[in-house]
Amino acid sequence: ITTFSCPQVALLGTVLFPVRMLLTVVVFLILWPISRLRFLGLSKEQISQPIIGWRWWFLEALAWTLCRVLFFVLGFMRVKVRGRMAPPTEAPILVVAPHSSFLDAVVMVPCGLVTVMSRAENLNIPIVGDLLRFNQAIVVSRQDPESRRSCVEELKKRVSARGQWSQILIFPEGTTTNGTALIKFKAGAFIVGVPVQPVIIRYPNKLDTVRWTWKGINIIQVLWYTLSQFYTSAEIEFLPVYTPTQEEKDNPALFASNVQKTMARALGVPATEFEFEGRVPVTRVGLLKLPVQPGARVIETRLQKTG
Repeated sequence: ITTFSCPQVALLGTVLFPVRMLLTVVVFLILWPISRLRFLGLSKEQISQPIIGWRWWFLEALAWTLCRVLFFVLGFMRVKVRGRMAPPTEAPILVVAPHSSFLDAVVMVPCGLVTVMSRAENLNIPIVGDLLRFNQAIVVSRQDPESRRSCVEELKKRVSARGQWSQILIFPEGTTTNGTALIKFKAGAFIVGVPVQPVIIRYPNKLDTVRWTWKGINIIQVLWYTLSQFYTSAEIEFLPVYTPTQEEKDNPALFASNVQKTMARALGVPATEFEFEGRVPVTRVGLLKLPVQPGARVIETRLQKTG
């Protein structure tokens, strides 16, 4: 943030932030009962199947419209779209990168309310959990091996249903980064060996306010800086569908790596082997995963600060 932009952010934030936050809360409060209405009176077996009838076409259209209103309120006045979104029969899975923050949900505007894959912990967030259930999201607990296995089985079931389920949207990096490189893609999106469509998100703004990474500004600051702008631009680009070879079908890690490199070339950034374990970025050295910033460096920094 430059010296010139500081007063602008402070002034606009004082005016725009409370108004936009209030409108955001209103939209969420309208979405909440709609999300609950979708499954009202349905059995567990019916909930586990694709939603049909008015619960799909009417509530889906209503929820999508409100989501578009939500992002308009947040300052995403216009979302530029490039390329063609493939149908579910052509590409059952959409892989999106780089993953920058929770605001990447803006990709749902041109994609429609496609099914997402989310952490199981998000189900406990008020309203957000109900919206994930409305979306029939595939949830996974990364700490539970059984949850990961059942997630893969659910993924296989849906992609083999020949278009009965909506497409599944996955952020293969598994966490948010600053967008200057693509970190290693997790194999989960590629383990079923079906064609995927790479989708790229760009934020071509003078001030990059949306990034929310493992260290740096917090969630409140992300919202403050983003909502303090007159508008925030976003570009969504659909790349050609990537059909795996037999070798890639047999080796999900190779499949993931090749898609990562394809997307990195389109973005003009490096494809790295860095990944996250817990909340710490690590890199592989042989069979070991070592922190990118060793603890010794942290200790040295703290010793220097204390003199």
